Amino acid sequence: MSWDPDIYLRFASERTRPAMELLARVPLQAPARVVDLGCGPGNSTAILAARWRHAEIDGLESSPDMLTKARASGLRANWIESDIESWMPDDPYDVIFSNAALHWIPDHHALLPRLMSYVADSGVLTFQVPRNFHSPSHMLMRQVAESGPWAAKLANARRVNVLSPEAYFDILAPLAKSIDIWETTYTHALEGEDPVLAWVSGTGLRPFVQPLDKEERDAFLARYRTQLREAYPRRGDGKTLFPFQRLFAVALVA
Repeated sequence: MSWDPDIYLRFASERTRPAMELLARVPLQAPARVVDLGCGPGNSTAILAARWRHAEIDGLESSPDMLTKARASGLRANWIESDIESWMPDDPYDVIFSNAALHWIPDHHALLPRLMSYVADSGVLTFQVPRNFHSPSHMLMRQVAESGPWAAKLANARRVNVLSPEAYFDILAPLAKSIDIWETTYTHALEGEDPVLAWVSGTGLRPFVQPLDKEERDAFLARYRTQLREAYPRRGDGKTLFPFQRLFAVALVA
């Protein structure tokens, strides 16, 4: 599945804010090695490099297009092209950080203990994932996928994987000295024509439209756009309100 960094960065401020709020809760002062898993175009990696100016910073990303954008930023970081599922570092990291990437990976009961095994003593695994998959933006996306002539083609579209806060606590508790888990619902005031469609076009919509040919894609988007406009009406001031729930976790290794 390919990603378009320019579409993703249309809402760069809104996408980077959760990373900043996650980073603010990481208690380490001077880690030596830091990695950003699923670093995308480098917007989250930049805040890691700004906070820890003397650390070795790595950004790991499976999308070549995203890494091209990250490298062009001139950011002080080592860029690694790899997927998180198969990543096996040679040496542990003091901070393993991930902003809005782990939800694409199945079986967090296996994933998180594996990532924790790559954290150095007194280090941190910290991540943020969206948890808004019961909101109209995502429910309507799935309904359109399941109800149209493209249903068979989209039956195996890549799905997201996010657990409850309680489930993440139970996974991390045996492996961590302390755990901080919280949720935040942002109410984004978006501008422009069909801004919710523009938002999801850079992330969750891509697995549904990429398998389609142009005619199917146009028909899918037309149907989905109409339903989004009803679910997220444009206000009198021209803005569209888009509530977005996210889950955060910081696990400190003993």
